[in-house]
Amino acid sequence: MDTAIATCGHPGTLHVPLPSGGQAARQARQAAARLLAQQADSCPREIAKDLVLIVSELVGNAVLHAAGPYALTLSLEPGRAGIAVSDGTADLSGSHRDAQREEPGGRGLKIIQALGADVFVSPASRGKQVIAVLTW
Repeated sequence: MDTAIATCGHPGTLHVPLPSGGQAARQARQAAARLLAQQADSCPREIAKDLVLIVSELVGNAVLHAAGPYALTLSLEPGRAGIAVSDGTADLSGSHRDAQREEPGGRGLKIIQALGADVFVSPASRGKQVIAVLTW
């Protein structure tokens, strides 16, 4: 895994290219937890747990609903974190045509918003980024 963590001063920033498939969310959670541990003075423990959950939900949504390549960028500074998950699908509508109403799921973005994060979708050079910003 090709991970870069820049921790000189604030903010601490992490960028991780992610694999396709089920291991992507696990690798993203582990990388986010490492940055949060290194920057523990910037983020209370209960907020760090919320951030790891937000990372997991965003990456899980990307892998489930969009094409790769996938990447996680997490920027952390005292009182604020920005999480961006990029994928290779340019569709910004947020519709999940393949999802059936009877299937479990479909609550990831609602969970992220319930944790207090603002969520944005932005076009990227090769697809899009889904961005969550959490302040405390």
